[in-house]
Amino acid sequence: MGGRKKILIVDDEQLNLDFFDVMLSKLGFIVEKAEDGLAALEKVKQFRPDLIILDNVMPKMSGWDVTKTLKKDIKYREIPIIMFSALGDVKDKIEGFELGVDDYITKPFNFSEVLARIRAVLRNRELFGQIVYRESRLNLAEAFGMDMKSKTADFIKSMDDLDAAISRIPQDGGAVDAVFLAKQLAVIREKRSVVRKNIAELDARIDRTIAEWQDLKKNEIEIRILEENIRKSVHQD
Repeated sequence: MGGRKKILIVDDEQLNLDFFDVMLSKLGFIVEKAEDGLAALEKVKQFRPDLIILDNVMPKMSGWDVTKTLKKDIKYREIPIIMFSALGDVKDKIEGFELGVDDYITKPFNFSEVLARIRAVLRNRELFGQIVYRESRLNLAEAFGMDMKSKTADFIKSMDDLDAAISRIPQDGGAVDAVFLAKQLAVIREKRSVVRKNIAELDARIDRTIAEWQDLKKNEIEIRILEENIRKSVHQD
């Protein structure tokens, strides 16, 4: 979870915007603000936040509508959302969770609680991301294993065909029909070409898999390091 995390605050109350801007900036976060839902969607495109703190009851576009819009877009659907609202009804909270909201805090709120929930959401999302990376590596290993099995079968068949073509040539040094010999040599050359092609494809597949594996590995972080980075991100040792 390296680097300073970016948080977008969306609220139609300027006092709340200023409060979160000051408090979260002091804690090391990069903060952007939006005063309504439509402005929030534009900010998401420009700012690409790591987390959105979103009021629900706003002019122009509600927090729920913002959430629905973001969750439909593959580019933004994974951005975690903490929704704030003056509504305390359980049904409203359930609807928020069903829309894809990661957490839900009712106003008036305590900043210490908000900070704790921010940390929890960032941690959970980072852990989820690591699970995705590990799953990708497992899928890559499985695909590589199946591909290797297929390539190996092709390689073995080519070798068998090559051996069969060679075996048809008399080995006792006796006279051999020139036309027959020419045909067998042509078959051998063809099978040898196929073998070389299979080897080249196998070698390229191995190189490609190693590169993909290393790219995935770069994005993996040990759980212990994750926790340490999360604490650092909010200046809590």
